[in-house]
Amino acid sequence: MNDRITISIVTHNSRHIFDVLDNLKTELGLESNYDIHIFDNASEQSYIEKLEQYGSFILLHRAEENNGFGYGHNQILKKVATRYAVIFNPDVLITKKALDEMIQRIKAEEQLAAVCPKVLNSDGTTQYLVRQKLDVFDYMLRFVPFQSVKKLFDKRLSYYECRNLPDDRTSYIKMGSGCFMVIDIDKFKQVGGFDERFFMYFEDNDLCLSFGKAGYNILYTPFETVIHLYEKGAHKNKDLFKIFLHSMIKFFNKWGWRFF
Repeated sequence: MNDRITISIVTHNSRHIFDVLDNLKTELGLESNYDIHIFDNASEQSYIEKLEQYGSFILLHRAEENNGFGYGHNQILKKVATRYAVIFNPDVLITKKALDEMIQRIKAEEQLAAVCPKVLNSDGTTQYLVRQKLDVFDYMLRFVPFQSVKKLFDKRLSYYECRNLPDDRTSYIKMGSGCFMVIDIDKFKQVGGFDERFFMYFEDNDLCLSFGKAGYNILYTPFETVIHLYEKGAHKNKDLFKIFLHSMIKFFNKWGWRFF
């Protein structure tokens, strides 16, 4: 093990990644303790060529076919020799200060497998991505386009989305978002990393439950924030929604069905 930190980003033609890399270059500079690994899942050649322009600032890994989010991260995280890593979406912006402080948090507590920040929209509002439980009804309710229906279940959605997490202290949580997560790589490897049966969606929930099953904790910190340029692809794209449904079925088959 060495004292460097791995940043793992998986991409497939993700349009925000160049803003993300430019932000990291500004925040980290050309010499830092962070190694930025990009795993490209068979993007277009012009996209690859643009990534290659970042030169030695990134370590670029290429796949001939797109095998999914979890697969890409596993290819990086199961092979690096660092103790800590950051699972980092190609649409997330962060400061070096926030990065460094989350690394210190995970180093300070032996039972921590992961640290998750408060996730914000670009306008500063909160994205409620933490989960304490999962069931079919709440998941599908989020796809209902009628606000009047959602308003009827606002209290239930508030509980489901963990909107009551305090802003003045850290909290232990059951499931955090894979858009950004600082992890202990030894513990990640111990639970087998990401389950590659999930092409995308639910793989982060599955990983968090695996950490919990192994007896480890996940920490949520409201003091460190990231901006997630969230596009809710499954809400807008029929193919992505189909992938979402397939992953949901796999998740509940694995962890037990809970409908309400």
